[in-house]
Amino acid sequence: MQIAGWVRISTIALAILCPGALSVGAQSDGSAKPKANKQTDTATKNAEDQPKWDPLRAEKDLEVGKYYMRIGNIDAAIDRFSDAIEAKPGYAVPFLYLGEAQEKKGMKRDALKSYKRYLELYPHAEDKAKIEKKIEKLRAEAGEKKKS
Repeated sequence: MQIAGWVRISTIALAILCPGALSVGAQSDGSAKPKANKQTDTATKNAEDQPKWDPLRAEKDLEVGKYYMRIGNIDAAIDRFSDAIEAKPGYAVPFLYLGEAQEKKGMKRDALKSYKRYLELYPHAEDKAKIEKKIEKLRAEAGEKKKS
């Protein structure tokens, strides 16, 4: 009686852990197994009009962009900060670093836009006064008037 009980328990455990193990001849022709349709299976793809949200990639892009800034490769840093913005659009920090890189490169109007966007996304930034001074300086250099 004990052996029969263990056999039942083993059978139940096997059925739970390996559902297909007990039905040996059930799928002999292989047609019962569903196949993924590569034409319509879009569960892992983003819609083309949607941002490619990837916060981990955004952080990595920031890290690499800061490295490029340290070694003086400003163009590569701008590319990485732009990638971080694409990966996490509402994140303010990449706009700050992008503005710094653009300012170093001499792209004053672009830097101005980046700094403004940084403050829009992070209005209570600890460095708000410093960034506002940079914005005023860039406005003066770019010949742009303050919008009220």
